Amino acid sequence: MIRIGQELREARRDRGLSIDAVARATGVSNAEISRVERGLAPKVPVLTLAKMAGAVGLDLSARLYSGDGVVRDSAQVALLRELRGGLHRSLGWAAEVPIPLPGDRRAWDAVVSGASWRYGIEAETSPRDVQAFQRRVVGKLRDSDLSGVLVVMRGTRRVREFVRVAMVVIGDAYPVPGRVALRRLAAGEDPAGSSLVILPPRRGVRPGPAPPRLREGQVPPVRVLPPG
Repeated sequence: MIRIGQELREARRDRGLSIDAVARATGVSNAEISRVERGLAPKVPVLTLAKMAGAVGLDLSARLYSGDGVVRDSAQVALLRELRGGLHRSLGWAAEVPIPLPGDRRAWDAVVSGASWRYGIEAETSPRDVQAFQRRVVGKLRDSDLSGVLVVMRGTRRVREFVRVAMVVIGDAYPVPGRVALRRLAAGEDPAGSSLVILPPRRGVRPGPAPPRLREGQVPPVRVLPPG
């Protein structure tokens, strides 16, 4: 806020504008403008900053980035714990592995590794948009030195429906069946490709009826959002 206030003040002065002129243009009080410029308004609304920036010829830009303090629910923790428990003891495991790019705050939920291979692991509990999901995974895989990705999910009714759609749309990106990947990991072997790994429902939780089978060439009746 101190830096933003300084930039707003410098831009206003560069353009020969008084605080009164900015106040008239934005509807923000003189006192509030003065506090913002001096870094004394830590809770100023973003809309106020945008108005002030526009009045002095600046654009206020904001973006959201993946951060370090991701709150993981119990379902995600259970998925990762169960997957790790099924690995051969010779395999390596590391949690919260950052993407190896300077300043990039994205991270894999975990990475499993053997002698000559490493796979990123993503624990998904409520996947919805197939294409948004795939863009995120592909972006992380592109920027990492990994052999592939293992997406681990719980076999609930919603997840099975999501996977049914995903395999129609992006199935080529996950050539190894989940049960095969799990069997190879349990033996300490390379999964030999990316995989959607579906773990069984937790004991006492009913998965619901299986989704209907698709006829050959039939596309599932689920809306898939276009890129962007």
